[in-house]
Amino acid sequence: MQTRSAHIPRRRVGWGMSLVLVAVTALLGATPGTASATTPAAPAVPVLSWGPCADPGDGFECATALVPLDYRRPAGPALPLAVTRHLAADPARRTGVLVLHPGGPGNSGVNFARDSYEALPAALRDTFDVVGYDMRGVARSGQVECWNDTEYSAAVDAARGVPGPGALRGAVRQGLDFATACRQRSGDLVPFIGTASNAKDMDLLRQALGEETLSFYGRSFGSYVGTVYAAQLPRRVRAMVLDGAYDPRHYADVPYAYDAKQFVALDTAVGRFLDWCAENATTCGFGKGRPRQAFEQLKRDLDADPVMTASGRPATGYTLAYRLMFNINSGKEVWPYLGEALRAAQAHRSSFLLSPPSPASFDFLNVNMAVECADRAYPTSPLLLGALVSAHVASAPLLGPAIGLGPPTYDHNHAPTCAQWPAERPSRFEGSYRAAGSAPILILGTTGDPDTPYQDARALAGTLDNGRLLTFDAEGHTAYNRSACVSALVNDYLATLALPARGTVCADETPPQSPTLRTDRIEVDETREVIPALR
Repeated sequence: MQTRSAHIPRRRVGWGMSLVLVAVTALLGATPGTASATTPAAPAVPVLSWGPCADPGDGFECATALVPLDYRRPAGPALPLAVTRHLAADPARRTGVLVLHPGGPGNSGVNFARDSYEALPAALRDTFDVVGYDMRGVARSGQVECWNDTEYSAAVDAARGVPGPGALRGAVRQGLDFATACRQRSGDLVPFIGTASNAKDMDLLRQALGEETLSFYGRSFGSYVGTVYAAQLPRRVRAMVLDGAYDPRHYADVPYAYDAKQFVALDTAVGRFLDWCAENATTCGFGKGRPRQAFEQLKRDLDADPVMTASGRPATGYTLAYRLMFNINSGKEVWPYLGEALRAAQAHRSSFLLSPPSPASFDFLNVNMAVECADRAYPTSPLLLGALVSAHVASAPLLGPAIGLGPPTYDHNHAPTCAQWPAERPSRFEGSYRAAGSAPILILGTTGDPDTPYQDARALAGTLDNGRLLTFDAEGHTAYNRSACVSALVNDYLATLALPARGTVCADETPPQSPTLRTDRIEVDETREVIPALR
């Protein structure tokens, strides 16, 4: 039966040297912790008792897997993980297990598998048991709480799209407050939610499912989980697709350098959309041929005169920036919808770009921040923090100030919290990412990705001993099922292990779609992730 938690309570839903030296020190990253020389005993393989899910009816069954909270103490306290699976539709042709891992961190893997199942081709549904799980600290597997709903609401409602003087100082103060709250409310869990432990969990699930190897599709943050799994257990990989991939070394060990690229990727993606608006003024309908200037003015106008939403909460220029950060991920096909929503915001009418983060958003954001602080070793120097956050914000004028100097939320402003993180990081991965001896691993990189820059996919392909890069020449985040070309190659690889030819580029992005023809998907935000249906 699908459960929320048994052993860990579910918590809701618990600032002398020159700037050149500063920057060089930051790029070197923080000093990794020393690994224990003692090898702990192997943890017990979970016993999975499959039964109906809490909301049955889609062919999935659910179970709970007990895994060690702390892998240094495998016989110590256990953490229950929610797991779901759909058995292969054609048992006679069954190939094995296909694990679907969502991005985030913070999205439910149980929901991801169940919501994405029908988007998989019949050839995969017929031959694989499709498996998903809520990773530790997420949803039914011991939800992390740092800030509660009241605290998060107050912080995001007070944030501004054009932050004023003192914003950096405020962001650092809020980061410390958030980190302190994590220790106070989830201190028994947050040291252990890093990706090294998550990958170990996945291998215990492999064993519990009776599989010698597994096949894996991970998108965005899920690509880092897959990378760490392959690095730790390369010979347990049958096939692995890493979509919207991370540069793992920069992500974990040189985080300021990683953040710098992410700020630029997001801002340039928004800039390309606004340039399209300038060139297609009628179709976009925003800015009267000067959309960048209109966007800057709109942020200021909403800060001065917020739109009161149906929930009674204000939508400010920060709200606009926050929502655009996520919705730009859908690529060119939604650009006309973004223009329409920006026009609505100008008129102080309701739109998906004026939807303040909700309690469900706060669940996601608590985990997103806490997991990445557990994974990433930021230098603790306040001087570095101030200098480099300021530089990142300046490099990304469209959204950088709002997001980078706002309250603790998504990837771009993790530094003010993680540089002040009070917890140990025993569950962070500190080894080589080569995955020597693994089966070939397929990396998907989208050239205009706003969230995980394309150069990250290239870096990962060069890091893995057996990585193969497949390029999607397009806007938007991730590639699978956004491109018939990409999906055909991915599906063939998963089914037969045949890799695309080196240097393959797919260029079949769906063009901008008229709002009169399409009304779904655009309002999906950070609280729900799904593999889209191939169009």
